Parts: sequence; C-alpha cells; structure tokens
Amino acid sequence: MRSMFLRGARLALSLLAGAGLAACSTFNSASTSVAGIITPYKVEIVQGNFVSKEQVQALQPGMSRQQVKDLLGTPLLTDMFHADRWDYVFTLKRQGVEPQSRKLTVFFKNDVLERFEGDEMPSEAEFVAALSSGRKPGKVPVLEASEESLKKFPAAPPPADATPSSSAPLPTSYPPLEAPGR
Repeated sequence: MRSMFLRGARLALSLLAGAGLAACSTFNSASTSVAGIITPYKVEIVQGNFVSKEQVQALQPGMSRQQVKDLLGTPLLTDMFHADRWDYVFTLKRQGVEPQSRKLTVFFKNDVLERFEGDEMPSEAEFVAALSSGRKPGKVPVLEASEESLKKFPAAPPPADATPSSSAPLPTSYPPLEAPGR
C-alpha cells in the first residue's frame, strides 16, 4: 500500500513539474509578445550645425573666415592637418523617423573662401516641416475672459485703509538695514 502511495506521489510530482515547465514557456512567449509591442523611449539626438539652403546660397567665394563663421556658425570639425578646410556636419536621430545626416565642406585659400561642396540642403521651411512629429495638436483653449464669464465673479471691495497711490508721497529716505553700533 505504501508503494502505491509513493508511485502516486511521484506521478503527481512529475505531472506538476511538467505543467510548471509548460506554464513557464507559455509565460515566456506571452511576455515576449508584450515586450514586442512596448518600445522604450529613445532620446532625440541632434549634433552639429544645421545649414539651410538659404545659408549656402549666401556663401560667396572671396569671403573671409570670419564672414563664413558669422554665416554658418562654428564648424563641427576643424583639422590641424587640413587648416584650409572646415566641415559642417549635421545629424538628427529621432524615434520612428529615418536618421538625417548632411555635410558641407568649406575650402579656404589664403584665409579666403575658395569653394564649398556638400549635400543638397533643405530650406528652413522644409526642415521645420520635417520636424513635425505627425501628432495633431489638440484644441487650443481660449485664453481671454469674456464679459459674461467675468460677471459670474463678484467684484472685490477695496481695502478700507487704502489710499490712492497718487496722493501718498514716496519716502525720501529709508531706515538702515542693520541696527547702528554693529
């Protein structure tokens, strides 16, 4: 009788262990499918100088280094081995959007702009339009009170001891901040 009880207990433990393993694999597949739906937040990464089409069109051969810097900003890359070359690189990485990367290289000869080459740059309007998140803005509430809405609130009575500010003269001197003798 005792051996029958032990066999039954072993069978029950074996079935329990098998059910536990099956449950773990089901839990694993369920958690994997949930994890596939939920994505972590990724920080927007902006590096370099944004150079617009309008800025590139304003570049003229013969400009000084300072004029180029005033127009385009400080270059992202300056190389001491190539002192006559400035590289403007712009990258933008956003979640759910293809990464953007644009490059513009400016060449100098005797500290004067000789030539420039690089990617096709968007206009400022095109760049701003590309930044929209695709989310439609909600309804903007009216921020001005109408006469009808102001009538709902009673007017506050003026303080009893208040005197008009135009009749009260301003003091000509103020008491010291610290007590004398310190």
